[in-house]
Amino acid sequence: MSEGNAYSGNDPRLALLLDGIVRLAAGDLNARIEVSDARDEIDAVIMGTNLLAEDLQIIYAELEQRVEARTQQLHEAHREMQHMAMTDPLTGLHNRSAFSDALAAAQAAGKDGGPRPAILLLDMNGFKGINDSQGHAFGDRVLETVAQRITGAVREQDMVARMGGDEFAILLQEVTPAIASSIGNRVLAALDGVMEIDGQHVRCGASMGLRMAEPGRTAQDLMMEADIAMYESKAEGRGKLKVFQAAMLHARQLRNQLEGELKEAIAGSQLVLYYQPIIRLDTRGIEGVEALVRWNHPTRGMIMPDQFIPIAEETGMISDLGGWVLRTAVEQLQRWRSDPLTASHNFNMRINVSAADLQRLEFVEDVRDALKSADLDPSLLVLELTESAVIQGNDLDRYTLLSLQRLGVEMEIDDFGTGYSSIDYLRRLPVSAVKVDRTLLSALGSDPAQPALLAAVLQLIRACGLGAVWEGIETEEQAEYLLSIGCTSGQGYYFSRPLPEAQLTEQLRHHKAWPVTD
Repeated sequence: MSEGNAYSGNDPRLALLLDGIVRLAAGDLNARIEVSDARDEIDAVIMGTNLLAEDLQIIYAELEQRVEARTQQLHEAHREMQHMAMTDPLTGLHNRSAFSDALAAAQAAGKDGGPRPAILLLDMNGFKGINDSQGHAFGDRVLETVAQRITGAVREQDMVARMGGDEFAILLQEVTPAIASSIGNRVLAALDGVMEIDGQHVRCGASMGLRMAEPGRTAQDLMMEADIAMYESKAEGRGKLKVFQAAMLHARQLRNQLEGELKEAIAGSQLVLYYQPIIRLDTRGIEGVEALVRWNHPTRGMIMPDQFIPIAEETGMISDLGGWVLRTAVEQLQRWRSDPLTASHNFNMRINVSAADLQRLEFVEDVRDALKSADLDPSLLVLELTESAVIQGNDLDRYTLLSLQRLGVEMEIDDFGTGYSSIDYLRRLPVSAVKVDRTLLSALGSDPAQPALLAAVLQLIRACGLGAVWEGIETEEQAEYLLSIGCTSGQGYYFSRPLPEAQLTEQLRHHKAWPVTD
C-alpha cells in the first residue's frame, strides 16, 4: 500500500474520529476515541481530540461546582431574606407577618371538638412615659428585656411575636381555656417584676387579652377580638388578663360609633360645661369653680366624661376637646365677673389639663390667647394637673409648666395621694397647691387612725409651702374636722354637685355665702 493510501477516506479511524467529535459537540464529554498502534498523524489528531475532551470535562466540572455553590448562596440569601421578613429586628422574635401566617395555619389545622389555638395579646403599661423620659435607646432595652421575660414564661411550642411598638402576641397551640389563662397569668407575673436596665430600676407591667380560636373565624377576626379584650384589661388599669366575650365586641362597636360622633360634638354645640364650686370652709364663700365637661348627645342624652374622655385621649382629640373647655370656661368666668349681680363673688376658674397638652408646644400660646380673648387676668385661671403626668413628665413638660408660671397662671396637682410622688419633687415644681384625693377622706369616722393621717398629710403639704384643697367632702362632720385641723378649702357633694351654668348663676346672684346641700 502506498503512503497516500494510508490517509485515504477509507481509513476506519476517520469515521471514529468524526463520531467522537460529534458526541463531544452534543455534550458527551466522556466520549473518547481509541488510539491505534500506527501512531501517525491521524492518531495525533485523535489524541489531541481526547485531550480537548478531558480539558472540557475539567472546565465543565469546575463550572458545575461554581454554579452549585452560587445556587446554594442564593438559596441561603433567600432563606435569610425570608427570615428577616418574618423577624423583628430589635428583639429577634417573630413579627406581625409571621404571627398572622402561623395563626391562619393553626386555625386551619384545628380539630373540631378538641383543643384549639389561642391568642394572648399584650400591651405594656406606661412604656410611652419611659420612652419619652429616658430616650428611645433605653426604651429599646426595656423591650428586649420584655421579650426575654415573655419567652421565658411560655412553653417551648408556643410562638412569641412583637407586633410593633410595645405590643406583643403569643400563639398557644392546642390549649384549653384554663391552660391558656394559666400561661397568660404567668406572663403577666413575669412582666410585673422590676427590670434593671442600665443600672435603673423600671417597672411597667402589662395589659393582656385572651381569645380562644373558634371554627369559622378568620385570623383577622381573632386578632381584632383579642385586641378588644386587651383594651378591656387596659381600661381596668390593673394589668389583669381579660378573656374575650361577645359583649365586648358590642361595646367596641359602640365606642367606635362614639368616636365618630365625638368629632362632630367638639366641632358643633353638643358639649356643655358644668361647674362644681370650691368653698372656703371658714366663711363658706366661693373660692373657685372646677369646669367639668359633659356631652349632651342628641339621642343618648347626657354622657358623662368617663365615657368619652378616654376616647378623646386615645384618638388624639383630647387637645381639641381641652381647647374648647379652656375657651368656654374663661369666657364664662369673665361673664360672671362682668355681671353686676354676680361680680361680688371673687373666685377663679379651674380646668383639668391632660398629659397630651403638656407635650404640645402650642399649649402655652393657646392659654395666652384664650385669656387675652376673654380679657381675663391669668391669675384667675388654675390648671389642674394629674400627679402622674407631672411626676413622669419629661423636659418638654417642665418647659411648659415654667412657661405657664411665667404667664401668671396658677397650677395645682389633682388627685394627690393616689400616686407615688415625692414631696421633695413637688416642692421643685411650679405648682401652688394640691387637691387631696377623696379616698383619704372617705375613711374618716370608720378608721380610728384616719384623723391623725389627715392631719399629717395636711402638715406635710403646708411644710412644702403648698396650699391644700380637699376633695370628696360629703358630710358636715368631714367639713368641720378639716376646718379644725387648719384646712380652709374643700369641694364635694356636701356643698354642691356640679351645676349647669344657669343654675350656678342663680346661686351666685342670690347667695353671698354658699348654701349647704340638703
